[in-house]
Amino acid sequence: MGLLMLLHVLLVAAAARAPAAQAWGKEGHYMTCKIADGFLTSEALTGVKALLPSWANGELAEVCSWADSQRFRYRWSSPLHFADTPGDCKFSYARDCHGTKGEKDMCVVGGINNYTAALQDSSSPYNRTESLLFLSHFLGDIHQPMHCGRTADLGGNTIVVTWYNTTKTNLHKVWDEKVIETAMNRFYKDDRSAMIQAIKLNLTNEWSKEENQWAACYTRTTTCADKYAEESAELSCPAYVGAEQGCNLEDEYFFSALPVVQKRLAQGGVRLAAILNRIFGGNGRLQSI
Repeated sequence: MGLLMLLHVLLVAAAARAPAAQAWGKEGHYMTCKIADGFLTSEALTGVKALLPSWANGELAEVCSWADSQRFRYRWSSPLHFADTPGDCKFSYARDCHGTKGEKDMCVVGGINNYTAALQDSSSPYNRTESLLFLSHFLGDIHQPMHCGRTADLGGNTIVVTWYNTTKTNLHKVWDEKVIETAMNRFYKDDRSAMIQAIKLNLTNEWSKEENQWAACYTRTTTCADKYAEESAELSCPAYVGAEQGCNLEDEYFFSALPVVQKRLAQGGVRLAAILNRIFGGNGRLQSI
């Protein structure tokens, strides 16, 4: 049995036992893919558009939340959205990338590696459109720090908090949605495009010397997704500070989290573009935005 097919069988077998976890909300996934779109080479853009479903209207960003909407249809995919850890601020593939009964490769890192390989292999049994949609989504997931949070609280899902004394939520959702929504409302008049442009401006200024390093790890034989998970695991530890069960989170937490969220959105977009450029064009270089 081939590696890809074996992974699929393991995922199906463990689906019902896997804990649920959301990812960036729709806004965050849209932003990640919209940023990636600006770095795609012409070859990659052509290859991506050829695989997009008709309802995407030629826009990669329109499909990047699809994997969340399919989690009840494809229950086997639920474990592929995260890679929780014991809470030691580190990620180890051998230790952390498995299902609840030890099934190997069942985490977001395994998902990224799996669907990258599927898109590179013309003989793969996987649907190429769905492989693209899963891959694009998981690149967003892996950059959300709470997707490599503590196993004990399901990446913050069981830590109930209040956001600005008005909304009862949980710590995971604060990172998925609340920080982005609050930033859009306060600074960008609820204009998603304006926030994307602000992040892109940082890519051409503050982060310009870093963006090629973000993408450099990807090669033909590895996606370096374990590195991205290691980064998120390290970032998840300070995300727990000041966010105890039942507490209220306001400006102090928001302003500490926002720069992290913005940079992770940017990194996810740059790295997704690098992977797609390699898959569809044979070269992981980034197109200038």
